[in-house]
Amino acid sequence: MQDLAVEVGRQISIDAVNYANAYITNIVLVSQKDLTVDIPGPDDVYNIGTICRIKTSRERDDHLKVIFTGLSRCRILKHFIKENVNFVEVEEIQDIVEDNSVIEEQTKKALAEFNVIAQKYARPGFPIRQFTSFDATLASVIVDTFAQIYIQNIEEKQLFLEEENVNRRLDMMLSYIDKERNMDRIEQEINEKVKESIEDGQRDYYLREKLKAIKDELGGDGGSDIDDLIAKVENEPYPENVKAKAKEEFRHYEMLPPTTGETGVIRTYLEWLLNVPWYQKSEDNENLDDASRILDEDHYGLIKVKERILEYLAVKQMTNSLKSPIICLVGPPGVGKTSLAKSVARALDRKFVKISLGGVRDEAEIRGHRRTYLGSMPGRIIQGMKRAGTLNPVFLIDEIDKMSSDYKGDPSSAMLEVLDPEQNSQFSDHYLEEPYDLSDVLFICTANYRDNIPPALLDRLEIIELSSYTEYEKLNIAKNHLIKKQLDTNGLKDSQVTFTDDVLMYLIRHYTREAGVRQLERTIGTLCRKSVLAILKEKKKSVKISKKLINEWLGHEIYDYGTKEKKDQIGVVTGLAYTSFGGDILPVEVNYFEGKGNLVVTGKLGEVMVESTKIALDFIKANARKYNIPIELFEKNDIHIHVPEGAVPKDGPSAGVTITTAIVSALTKKAVKKDLAMTGEVTLRGNVLPIGGLKEKSLAAHRSGIKTIIIPKGNIKDLDDIPEEVKNDIKYIPVEKVDQVIQEAIIKG
Repeated sequence: MQDLAVEVGRQISIDAVNYANAYITNIVLVSQKDLTVDIPGPDDVYNIGTICRIKTSRERDDHLKVIFTGLSRCRILKHFIKENVNFVEVEEIQDIVEDNSVIEEQTKKALAEFNVIAQKYARPGFPIRQFTSFDATLASVIVDTFAQIYIQNIEEKQLFLEEENVNRRLDMMLSYIDKERNMDRIEQEINEKVKESIEDGQRDYYLREKLKAIKDELGGDGGSDIDDLIAKVENEPYPENVKAKAKEEFRHYEMLPPTTGETGVIRTYLEWLLNVPWYQKSEDNENLDDASRILDEDHYGLIKVKERILEYLAVKQMTNSLKSPIICLVGPPGVGKTSLAKSVARALDRKFVKISLGGVRDEAEIRGHRRTYLGSMPGRIIQGMKRAGTLNPVFLIDEIDKMSSDYKGDPSSAMLEVLDPEQNSQFSDHYLEEPYDLSDVLFICTANYRDNIPPALLDRLEIIELSSYTEYEKLNIAKNHLIKKQLDTNGLKDSQVTFTDDVLMYLIRHYTREAGVRQLERTIGTLCRKSVLAILKEKKKSVKISKKLINEWLGHEIYDYGTKEKKDQIGVVTGLAYTSFGGDILPVEVNYFEGKGNLVVTGKLGEVMVESTKIALDFIKANARKYNIPIELFEKNDIHIHVPEGAVPKDGPSAGVTITTAIVSALTKKAVKKDLAMTGEVTLRGNVLPIGGLKEKSLAAHRSGIKTIIIPKGNIKDLDDIPEEVKNDIKYIPVEKVDQVIQEAIIKG
C-alpha cells in the first residue's frame, strides 16, 4: 500500500499517535461513517480498517501532520480505552484468490487501465517496466492504489477495503472504470445533440442548449426558476444595461456545476436584480381637492403643515418634477409625522413604504453589501423599492436624526446620494452594481430634533415643524378620530360607550403627559376594553365614562402638570420649560443663609443651566447697588438655588431671567407676582436673549392658570404660532433688559 499523509486534530487521536510513537507500535486507521459527529464512538466508525505504521510525525500549531504506511487490512473485534487512549483488538485479514487461472489476465488488464486513467487525469501511474509476475500481490497493490487515488466517495472506498477476494476487487475496479467510460460516452452524445440543435452563428446559445440536454438525460427540469428569469429578461422592458448584466450572470451561472455554492449566490442576485422595479410606475391622482380632503380627514389642525404639503404637490403637478428640497417633518413623538406621510401617499394614490434609520451605523445599511461578502444583500433603500414594486412610491425615511457613524462608515454620507435631487437619478447600490433611478420617488423624512440631523443632510431638507398639540387640539382629535378607532377595534357601537368633553379633558390633563396623542389613544383603548368587560360580565347596555369610573379603572391621577403659586412669594419665580412631551411650568426657588459666599445649586441641572445660575449671580453682584443689595451680603452668606423635581434632569438656555429674578426677590425680600411666568436667557450685561418652544411654554402657562408671561423681545415673531384661545387669555410682555423683567415681576413695597 502507498503512504498516506493525514492531519490529526482531535485530542484523543493525537494521544493515540503519540502513544504509538512512544511505544513503537502499530496503529489502526478506520473511516468515520458520519463526518458531522464531533466525538465518534465505536458505532460511528466502520468495522474494517487498516493496520499502519507511523513513518513520520510533526507538530503544526494545534495538530499533527502524520505520514502512515499501510501494512494490511484488519477487522476490529473489540474497543476499549486505556490511559485516555483508544485501543482496539483486531484480527488481520488475508487476501483470498478465488481463481488463480484468471488472475494474470485480470491483473494485466487492470494495470493497462490504471495507466490509461493516470494519463487522462495527469496523475502518476505505475512505472512502465517489464513485470515478470502478474500475480495476486501485484493485483492487490494496483486495486488498492486505484481506490486510494481515484475514488473520492468514502462509502465506495470502504467497499474496496472490505472486499477480501482479490478477483472480485479486480472486477470492481474494471466495472468502475467501465461506468466512468460510459459517462464520458453520454457526455459525448450530449455534445453531439447540442451541436446538431444549434445553427451557425448561435455560439452564445451553445451552453444553454447543452444544459437542457443534460437535464433531459437526467430526466428532470431542475433550474426551471432560472428559465423563468431568462424569459422575464427576454419579454419585459428592462433597461438595456440591466438586460446585459442579467445575461452576463446567466452565462456565468450555466457554466457552473449545480452543486457549487456560487450558483445560489448568482441566482439570489438575479432575483434581486429582476424583481426590483425598473420600469413599473403607478398613476398619480393629481386632484388637489382630493388631497386636501384626505389630509383633513386624517388629521385635525396642522394648518400650516397641510398647506405646505399641498404646495409641494401643486408644484410637482405643474413642473412634472420632484427636483425640490425633500420634506422633513420635525416634531416630538406622537404628533402625526408618519401618518401625515401615509396620508400623502393616499392622496396621490401611490404605494407607501417606510424604513427607519434609528441606530443605523453601517454605510452598507444604505448602500448594500458587495457581493464578495457571505450573506450580502442590497441596502435598505433598494429593499424598500422592492417592497413598493413601483418607481414612484412615497418613501418615508423615519428617525433620520438618530443615525450615527463608526468604523464601518458614515451612513449620513450615503444618504446624501439618496436625498439630493441632483444625484439620486444615478444611485449606486453596492449589491446591485447597476445605477438605480430614485428621481421619481417622493421622499419624506421625519426627525424628533432638528439639531441632531447631520448638517450635510439638513442642507438638502426643507424642515416643517410639527409642534405639540394643544389641549383643545387633543380634545378634538380624540372626539373625531381616537374614540371611533378604539370603538371599532374593540367591537363597540357608538351608543355603548360615551365620553364627554370634560372626561376627555380630565384624561388629557391627568393621565397623559405627551406632545402627541399616543398615550391618550392607549388610555381610551383601555377604557373601551374595560367597558366591553363590564357590558358582558355585568349585563350592562351601555357605559358612560365618568371621572369616578376613570379613577376606579385606571387608578389615581398619574400626572399633575403643575399649577401657579397660590400667593405672592419671596424668592420663588415661575419659569417655563420646553420638554419632549410639550411644555411645563418650572418654579425656581432661591434662599440665602449665613455662610462663606458659596453658591449651592440643586435639582439635577444640566451644564447650561448651571452656567445660567453663575451668570445671573455675577450680574446681580455687579449691579447690587442698583437693586439696593448690600455687597457684604454676598461675602457673609451662601446662596442656594433649587429647581424642584430633583430626580428629573433639566437643561436648556431659557431659565436665566427666572433665576435672576428669584435671586433679586430673595435678597431684597420682595415678593414676585403669583400669576406671572417668564422665559429667556440673560447675559452678563443684562440683555435678555430669545428662546425656543414659545408655543409649548405658552400652552403650559395657560393650562396652569398663568395670566402674564414675560418673553424676550426677539420672540415677538413667534406669537403668530400660538392658538387664539391662548393669546386671548394671556398677556405677553416683551423685554430686552433684565431691569424690565424685575420691574414687571417684583411687587413694589
